[in-house]
Amino acid sequence: MPEQPSDRLAVTQVPIHEHIAARWSPRAFDPEATLDHDDLVALLEAARWAATWGARQPVRFVVGCRGDATFTALAALLKRGNSYARAAGALILVCADEGTDEKTARYSGVDAGAAMANLAVEAVSRGLHAHPMAGFDALGAQQVFAIPDGIRPLAVVAVGTLGDYGQVTAEIAERDARPRERLPLAEIAFAGRWGSPAQL
Repeated sequence: MPEQPSDRLAVTQVPIHEHIAARWSPRAFDPEATLDHDDLVALLEAARWAATWGARQPVRFVVGCRGDATFTALAALLKRGNSYARAAGALILVCADEGTDEKTARYSGVDAGAAMANLAVEAVSRGLHAHPMAGFDALGAQQVFAIPDGIRPLAVVAVGTLGDYGQVTAEIAERDARPRERLPLAEIAFAGRWGSPAQL
């Protein structure tokens, strides 16, 4: 049985959906595990069916599975601190078509975030994990994949099976063992005026 961090479930005021509570972003992937084709398609379908402003559907994906040329190219674009993701079963570059004006560009980013959230929850429902990463060479991605002007590469999502934390660096093991934390609702949910906590 692989060594894994414990206490990964979100601590919430009231129960939330089990797959949302169980979602976290590990830095240890099993380099021997293969990502099932149907699982990969399901993750992309979940992302495709996320909410989208004005039904515009601006989100695009570049998908690589470990061992193929796309995966190798995406892995080479990762910043050094994200090198752990080379053990994932797939790397997915998430891009947004920003359109022709500031409002459209803003909401394309919102749509991309919703797509990544759907993907991550679908991954948990299938016994997988997803880790979105901003640490990659976006300009390099545009060049390597011939991404057109107006399409912004936003994140690379590593997807795979949880790895053995006995095989990772001490730094990664320590970081992923830290308690999961979020700001309390009283600091982020307001009513009446900004900064006045909603009575929840």
